[in-house]
Amino acid sequence: MAFHAIRFIDPDKDKALFFATLRKRVDGYFRENNISRNYNSKMVIKSIVFLSFYILPFIAILIFNPSNGISLILWSIMGFSLSGIGMSIMHDANHGAYSSNQKVNYWMGNTLNLVGGSVHNWKLQHNVMHHTYTNIVDYDDDIADKLILKFNPHTQVKWYHKLQFIYAFFFYGILTLYWALLKDFIQFFKYTKQGVNTATPEQNRIIFLKIVLSKIGYFAVMFALPVFVFHIAFSKILIGFLLMQFISGIVLTVVFQLAHTVEGTTHPLPNENYTIENNWAIHQMNTTVDFSRKSKFLTWYLGGLNFQVEHHLFPNICHVHYPEISEIVKSTAEEFGVPYLENESFIVALKSHVNAIIKFGKLPNINEAIV
Repeated sequence: MAFHAIRFIDPDKDKALFFATLRKRVDGYFRENNISRNYNSKMVIKSIVFLSFYILPFIAILIFNPSNGISLILWSIMGFSLSGIGMSIMHDANHGAYSSNQKVNYWMGNTLNLVGGSVHNWKLQHNVMHHTYTNIVDYDDDIADKLILKFNPHTQVKWYHKLQFIYAFFFYGILTLYWALLKDFIQFFKYTKQGVNTATPEQNRIIFLKIVLSKIGYFAVMFALPVFVFHIAFSKILIGFLLMQFISGIVLTVVFQLAHTVEGTTHPLPNENYTIENNWAIHQMNTTVDFSRKSKFLTWYLGGLNFQVEHHLFPNICHVHYPEISEIVKSTAEEFGVPYLENESFIVALKSHVNAIIKFGKLPNINEAIV
């Protein structure tokens, strides 16, 4: 499919006042409190914690070659820390939200290499496609059907989709492994062919070389270093590595799905002129859900991704500020009669996600799926 940019046009001009008013109020919050929209001391401490709990356990595995049980505990810590790096550090930095200094954003954004991922592809998939065309089939890759998983009501229902609520979480667990092995290569050629990737052929050769070298470097550190330099059994490293990836994959995928693939969100289709007849900001409000806004622990660990409404409206604001601005977003939405979608807890959100994929997987066909 060739890429055609979708426009968001709403004949009701009054709807544009919602986001204009909201943006003015959010800007006023930072100005009146004399605080930066970017990182603060809490963000710095969090970054140190996540990076330390990812790197130090690996160093301990290399130096001490602990027993199998201790080794698996260390790999598990790395898995949860890897998720934290992805949700907090890499995510904010690659949105340009971590710091006002783009060099800081560049280096912190490249912590994505710790997953074996590509910053270039991630920005195209997430910043461009997902944030611009949220929940729009064939545009938002983050909610695209994957293998035997169906996340959109507008795609064909297969017989096995009615069972996806049973097998989905296993496939969630292999997300980061697939990412490290294949995803970046598939996306690179896909986005280049579609025209989403607008780099020149010469630039693309350099980009592709960087992807290849980053993969080689990642797997060399994860496998060649412990096996050939520290003489740790390959099977022991492989089992630990797969455990780390499975934990990270489960956490990252579930957290993301709770923001978009839940009951109550919409999946609008553009018309023949590639137009969504809605205001862009209100489209974001219709397709995105917050959860567990009152949980300080989840807010800290998830990098504010339980405040996805705020993130989609203001992706250039560091997530440490989301709890405060969420009150501004919610009150302004109520004032303008705009829906503010929210699940009160993680469990409620998880149940809603399971209900959504059950509904999407029901036969007989897509015409009866909720839209």
